[in-house]
Amino acid sequence: MRKKKERIILENILVEDYAAEGKSIARINGKVLFIEKAVPGDMVNVLLHKNKKDWAEGEAIAFTQLSPQREQPFCKHFGTCGGCSWQMLPYALQLQYKAKQVSDHLTRIAKINLPPFAPIVGAAETKGYRNKLEFTFSNKKYIPKADFKQLPAHEIPGNEVAGYGGFHAKGVFDKVVEIDTCYLQNEPANAIRKAIVAFGRQQNIPFYDARLHTGWLRNVMIRLARSGELMVNIVLGYEYKPLREALLQSIDRQFPEITTLLYTINPKFNDSIYDLPVHTWKGPGFIIETLEDFKFKIGPKSFFQTNTAQGEQLYRLIRELAELNGTQTVYDLYCGTGSIGIFVSKQAKKIVGVETVPEAIEDAKENAALNGITDAAFFAGDVIKVCTDDFFEQNGRPDVIITDPPRAGMHEKLTQKLLDIAAPLVVYVSCNPATQARDLALLDEKYTVTKVQPVDMFPHTFHIENIVQLRLKEAFINP
Repeated sequence: MRKKKERIILENILVEDYAAEGKSIARINGKVLFIEKAVPGDMVNVLLHKNKKDWAEGEAIAFTQLSPQREQPFCKHFGTCGGCSWQMLPYALQLQYKAKQVSDHLTRIAKINLPPFAPIVGAAETKGYRNKLEFTFSNKKYIPKADFKQLPAHEIPGNEVAGYGGFHAKGVFDKVVEIDTCYLQNEPANAIRKAIVAFGRQQNIPFYDARLHTGWLRNVMIRLARSGELMVNIVLGYEYKPLREALLQSIDRQFPEITTLLYTINPKFNDSIYDLPVHTWKGPGFIIETLEDFKFKIGPKSFFQTNTAQGEQLYRLIRELAELNGTQTVYDLYCGTGSIGIFVSKQAKKIVGVETVPEAIEDAKENAALNGITDAAFFAGDVIKVCTDDFFEQNGRPDVIITDPPRAGMHEKLTQKLLDIAAPLVVYVSCNPATQARDLALLDEKYTVTKVQPVDMFPHTFHIENIVQLRLKEAFINP
């Protein structure tokens, strides 16, 4: 018989500081305790999940005293839906903790010489800042245990077929938190989601069951551009034309402002649509977004900065740190749909973009053409394999490299490739300062970090973007 795990609860623990990734810390007899669901200044009872010799992890299950730094969250779903986990902190304090996260990671992990960090750049808008949002439909509604216990017997959900629209609760894959109002994207996002749910309920349509892999209504993706152009992609579990036509007609009639209405049939066990055809029911199949005076064609599978206004700020800072004067060849690695390279193109002699996803490269080429940029070339493939001597011979060696890898950071072989290329200037953009710090330690062999600029892209979350400028050390500059 398996031994039952001991349940350890620590009482009246004072939360001292913020750690990273949404966790705070306390110290007990020299032991570091990482705590979820608490902020510095809280006095909490902590249920331990991990208990090691020098550290432990747990979550706050009761508050004996709330931090004076807390403020009232503006969303009634706070703490349940899993998003916007920092709403209880004033925005100025969120920025302070995010800047500290960058400083801690780069200092403790990289262990290299660093310049003074520039002040973090916050967002002007902290609500309605997302241009893209995805809602999930489900036949099961998530109810927190505390709320479930308080429900009268007649209100406890039974086994009848029902439908809900919202977000998955943290750690729960087969139930959704039914959302009333999400403040992350401006209207009509909430109204569209509610209209689809209402249609499903009225027509007695089966909503998706993630555990049994049954049901028709699965997801909806909504993209809203600055221009007001609006894309909606409704994802269905299987094709049933009469019902699909009725749903699309209903949504089109209620929301004539939708400029592109799409649908996708997804019979797979996962929600990814990147290997599935997307069908256009109305409109051109894409929307146009702008950054400064640049235009970008965005389809249902396109990657684009989720916060348009702050993305523009980020790109301006990248351009500034690239120190372009019109004479440089710029390599944009992990270029995606080419947005960074295109944004800096007016100050560069030539842009060369490299990206592993072929579809993204096709988007990049279209975006370059859309903006009348002729001195740009985009290539699909692994940077390590693409950037050969023959490639440099054809496209020119880079004077400036801009690299914007995913959260996992750059592969060790790529950091070695950057050392081999030895471009005079590198601008490293990261959404994960921990992996960025790891890579900076490797690049320290030939590069000096000369500027560090944190940027907040996602208010009310613990995520942080960071830009680092690196200069080739004098000993490696060709005479």
